[in-house]
Amino acid sequence: MKIAVAGTGYVGLVTGVCLAEHGHSVCCVDIDEQKIELMRQGISPIYEEGLSELMVKNKERLTFTTDHTAAYRDAEVIFIGVGTPEKKDGSANLTYVYEAARQIAHTAKRDCVVVVKSTVPIGTNDKIEKLIHREQKAKIRIAVASNPEFLAQGTAVRDTLHASRIVIGVEEAFAKKVMLKVYENFDAPKLVTDRKSAEMVKYASNDFLALKISYINEIANLCELVGANIEDVTAGMGFDARIGDKFLKAGIGYGGSCFPKDTKALHWLANSYDYEMKTVKAAIEVNENQKLKMVRKARKYYEDFAGVRIAVLGLTFKPGTDDLREAPSLVNLPILLEEGAVIQAWDPIGEAGYRKLYPSEIHYCKTIEEALLRAELCLIFTEWREIQEIRPEVFVKQMKRPIIIDGRNCYPPKNFRGSGAIYESMGRETVGSED
Repeated sequence: MKIAVAGTGYVGLVTGVCLAEHGHSVCCVDIDEQKIELMRQGISPIYEEGLSELMVKNKERLTFTTDHTAAYRDAEVIFIGVGTPEKKDGSANLTYVYEAARQIAHTAKRDCVVVVKSTVPIGTNDKIEKLIHREQKAKIRIAVASNPEFLAQGTAVRDTLHASRIVIGVEEAFAKKVMLKVYENFDAPKLVTDRKSAEMVKYASNDFLALKISYINEIANLCELVGANIEDVTAGMGFDARIGDKFLKAGIGYGGSCFPKDTKALHWLANSYDYEMKTVKAAIEVNENQKLKMVRKARKYYEDFAGVRIAVLGLTFKPGTDDLREAPSLVNLPILLEEGAVIQAWDPIGEAGYRKLYPSEIHYCKTIEEALLRAELCLIFTEWREIQEIRPEVFVKQMKRPIIIDGRNCYPPKNFRGSGAIYESMGRETVGSED
């Protein structure tokens, strides 16, 4: 099929490339000419495992352009995969979605289905359909379908090619037929429902996972107070098939482009109907509080951080991505810098993004050992494989005062017994003492 995709961020680009992998002819549209030129060379503008390789492999079926008129004119299906950033009040900013819909209405010349892939509040697809029908220039049939994405950054390609499910929201037979044809070669369960239900599936899924994370972080906090081990607790919970073992890893909170934005958006939407979702509200509050756990733990060793040399391992919100959005490091590092800490940071991917925020305030290191050198405190924010492979003796050898606060439970506490280091993690025993 001839498909166009509006937007080349995580959702748009991954969707376009994976549709090309399944044999469709895909044209990806973006307003950034430099970005488009990179993609024409087979270079992905985002860090996502396997994406650049698929771009090169499918270059005969993939085109990239800033000319939306040419892209939308003859497309059978047009995916909208632009960003829906969070507004100050927590609601979703739909400016880019509506602009893409307006461009489609003005330029489409054949019957087509407009597919909203971006995460949008319930009822948005209906509004988009009205906008398109009101402004469309050609006398053609344009249907609107909801097709939410369920991608995790770092595994987005795999999550698309080997999807856990494909949800399609339609209001007419024409759109249903076209959408099933788009996905006929995808081996995944397919749910066809109405548009509002499809929109709600996305929010309900993401917010439930956020609830699990916030819940287990609260249990971890209580484990520390009562002397229980969170990993044994979650192992015991995970044997229950009704609970499962996914998203039960204690840490310093969720981040990224989805969970923070989607929980706030659903909470805002409920409030707009004069209804409060208490569980979602609690998940948001717990997560914001959890991000400050690192600084609170560090204050046991330093009343203030003036002149303290601190090694920071990991800057991104999770491994496998260069995304810094809502990363816990962005909450903690400003506090440390404001109090005069000397920060030595290492991240294999996230440095470039961090340099845009802190070009000179942080010393960026090429190796973990360099970041640890003469440090008086080490804070671990991201569980990169390279960090997980560091042995206790490396911390002791490199650091002036080997105090490690691990926000991602990268190591078994027993590894640090007798090492000469103090090791604190989330919901588990503290090993070592300076007493």
